[in-house]
Formats: sequence, structure tokens, C-alpha cells
Amino acid sequence: MASQEIETLTAALARLPGLGPRSARRAVLWLIKRRESSLVQLLEALDVVRETLVECSVCGNVDTRDPCGICADPKRDQRSLCVVEEVADLWALDRAHLFTGRYHVLGGRLSALDGVRPEDLAIDSLLARIEEGGIDEILLAMNATLEGQTTAHYIAEKLENRPVRITQLAHGLPVGGELDHLDEGTLAQAIRARRPVA
Repeated sequence: MASQEIETLTAALARLPGLGPRSARRAVLWLIKRRESSLVQLLEALDVVRETLVECSVCGNVDTRDPCGICADPKRDQRSLCVVEEVADLWALDRAHLFTGRYHVLGGRLSALDGVRPEDLAIDSLLARIEEGGIDEILLAMNATLEGQTTAHYIAEKLENRPVRITQLAHGLPVGGELDHLDEGTLAQAIRARRPVA
């Protein structure tokens, strides 16, 4: 048996998405074998992120600066805004390098079962960004779930009297699929085939 400290580390890693107890144990053993190089680097990187991590006051992204790197990038198309449910969705879409505009993170999706209402999401700040002007297109990139589509429909209704073109990802995405689990080819096709919301 490992010491209590090593077991605590293993249990902490096992709580990460995609890691179960076995994978966490393998990761801990790998780090222990390379403690002078990899473990020290990991600890330093975690400490830096812990000290500098902030939520972007513009879009809701998570970064080590505010505004985040995406919002601060002058090369981004300021006329296009992609609305996503979570930061993981933003990162998945941006990793594909297919959308050149900016983003807005809602912080979740409408769900009557979970008690998530419109006021629980960053919808008011989205409407405020649109009211400031300069945005021509809103791409609703919600997950292809019932709650995601409900959220997209709610936002589309809120925007119907505003002078913006509302588009959404093509429905080639798998039903029940989550953006951060999709491959870049699927994301590329969905962005290329986006269409106006009825």
C-alpha cells in the first residue's frame, strides 16, 4: 500500500474527467518516477495557473489574463460572435481554427429539471454586448441536446427584433453529443454548414 499522501493524490487525480482510479494510479506512478523533472514542472505549472486564473469579464472564458487572449486579439472578427454553453465548448471550437470571431460563454444551458433559468446564465451580458453594436452575426453553438436546443431557441427569440443575423451549427452533430467530445472534422463540417435560425 502507498502512503496516505500518495493515496490522497491518487484520489484527487481520479476525480478528473476521463481518469478513473486505475488511470490515476498509473499517472501518480509515472510522476513519482519522474519527480525531478515532470512532477516539479507539473507542480509549478499548477501553482502559476492557481495564482493567475481569472474569468474573462468580456466573454466568460477562463484564462490567465482579463480580457482573455481571444477577446484581446485584434485579428479576430469583431462582427461575429459565437455563443457556447461552457468554456470547454469554446476551447473545442477554437482548437479547430474554423471560427475567426469572438465568443460568449453562457455558463450552462436552460434546464427545468436542474432548476437552471435564464437569469442563471450569462444571457443578459450577451444582450448587452449586442446592444453595444458592431455585431452582425450570432452563431448559436449549443450542444445537440434537448436543453441545448431549448437554450438556442430562447436566445433566438430574445434576438429576433435585433439587427443581427442568427445562425446555428448544422444538425449533422450527433444528437446528445457534446462539442468538446467531437473530432475537428465533425466540428469543421458543422461550422461550414451553419444556417440561419428560422
